[in-house]
Amino acid sequence: MNAPTTTNEDLLYSVTDGIARITFNRPQARNAMTFAMYDRMAEICLNINADRSIKALILTGAGDKAFASGTDISQFRAFKTAQDALDYEARIDRVLGTLEQCRVPVIAAIAGACTGGGAGIAACCDLRIGTETTRMGFPIARTLGNCLSMSNISRVVSLVGPARTKDLIFRARLVEAQEALSLGLLTEIVPDVETLQRRADETAKLVASHAPLTLETTKEAVRRIRPTLSREQGEDLILKAYMSEDFREGMDAFLNKRTPNWKGK
Repeated sequence: MNAPTTTNEDLLYSVTDGIARITFNRPQARNAMTFAMYDRMAEICLNINADRSIKALILTGAGDKAFASGTDISQFRAFKTAQDALDYEARIDRVLGTLEQCRVPVIAAIAGACTGGGAGIAACCDLRIGTETTRMGFPIARTLGNCLSMSNISRVVSLVGPARTKDLIFRARLVEAQEALSLGLLTEIVPDVETLQRRADETAKLVASHAPLTLETTKEAVRRIRPTLSREQGEDLILKAYMSEDFREGMDAFLNKRTPNWKGK
């Protein structure tokens, strides 16, 4: 059963033979996520949970430059109060929690850069296939001076361990494909974008042919095993980062393409 492609232009959604596909469709902005894109992705996951005809979900980015480069920085300009920061993190927790708890196997087909919130999205996926040019990481220590959501910290620590999580964030480096594979950030590497999309389709069809309740219960059991730091437990950390002068400086420097001048306050 096929469903027509639906779109809000920035995010494309289609279903073909029980395989759903979401495409982040802002290649001119390296597929940076708007709030509307986040919300639409969560809405799709909830719809999939209610539609047993869908057996797998593929996430990918338009073009070959980026899977997703995180939240569109221009949207942070509206941040004025502590509640703005808390509301943003609540939104991210809700959206990525909904993605992580989507009942079907979720496959990330990652071409190019997968950074910040984009890497957070990838960490929610069950399988992550990259190309030889894929690069992953959380470079916020040299860009915005904010912090990852508490749930994203928990996911990354679960994938690569606490020491490597600190190494990735402290050094603000993007990990090349082979290292990402060895760390567990990727589960497979293919040569190029054409092969990537074909391999994602093949993998989706394979898992779609398997016993759905075996996959669903395994996925949920693994999620429950992972210790998770709640947003409430980390509110003080969120406010320390997002209400800082450094965050304002980082945002202005990023948008104006200059080097930030960190103050530590």
